[in-house]
Amino acid sequence: MAPWQFEAIGTAWQVDTPEPIVVDVMAEVLDRIERFDQAWSRFRADSLVCDIARSPGAWAMPEEADHLLTFYDELHGLTDGGVNPLIGRTLADLGYDASYSLVASTSPAGVPAWDTISWDPPTLTTIEPVVLDVGAAGKGLLVDLVSSILGRGLEQFTVNASGDIYHRGTSALRVALEDPRDPAMAIGVAELQADVALCASATNRRAWGEGLHHVLDARTGRPTHDVVATWVVVAQSCMLADGLATAHFLAEPSVLMGRFEHEFVRMYADGRLEWSPSFPGEVFA
Repeated sequence: MAPWQFEAIGTAWQVDTPEPIVVDVMAEVLDRIERFDQAWSRFRADSLVCDIARSPGAWAMPEEADHLLTFYDELHGLTDGGVNPLIGRTLADLGYDASYSLVASTSPAGVPAWDTISWDPPTLTTIEPVVLDVGAAGKGLLVDLVSSILGRGLEQFTVNASGDIYHRGTSALRVALEDPRDPAMAIGVAELQADVALCASATNRRAWGEGLHHVLDARTGRPTHDVVATWVVVAQSCMLADGLATAHFLAEPSVLMGRFEHEFVRMYADGRLEWSPSFPGEVFA
């Protein structure tokens, strides 16, 4: 395989293909990532999300917004409000801000209710400044967008955006499930067949201070504490895998599996492991 490695949206990417990717396709991929980042990043001052954060109003959203926000609406309902993309200001106040201060305010902002915004595609209307944070599913969607570009000319490739993985190929891809307590160890192995996505989330990935990390329960405005890591496998959609990996911190598996077809593993703070009966691979219980 020919690896293509680059940095984008603040994280490391690797695309593996049988032959090197042609320059024009590379340019198209990087342009698509840049347009996505300029729309959805809360870490760059010139983004649409930062414009929305400065003042209320009616905002024309990019073409992928309906797909993404409709999914968030479903996750919001399935988690009784635990997943909410309006958590951005709270995350920033807790220290996960544009400058990565990692210093928590003594009185962080609460999370606005999801219904304080109105979504009538392609227009998002806000009645007060809100800070969108689509990190729960946005990176997975971007992996899907990149994969759709690569898939026009390739039958085999793997996109890995720092743990958000989409694999298309004729042979299975084995991926170790990293133990959040010790990155040198694994709690299992996933075997990904063709057109399958695997996404992982863990409280140690972006953690700072005591009990502070990037997975928030929007109902409380505080980081979650019972579940410490999740892994989700979904056919054909990295966005679904990414969003469900977050939702598994906040809802019972039976609720999520009743709505979306997927397989999962999740780890609790006491080290217990729980997984779906048909998880593709092996869990080292």
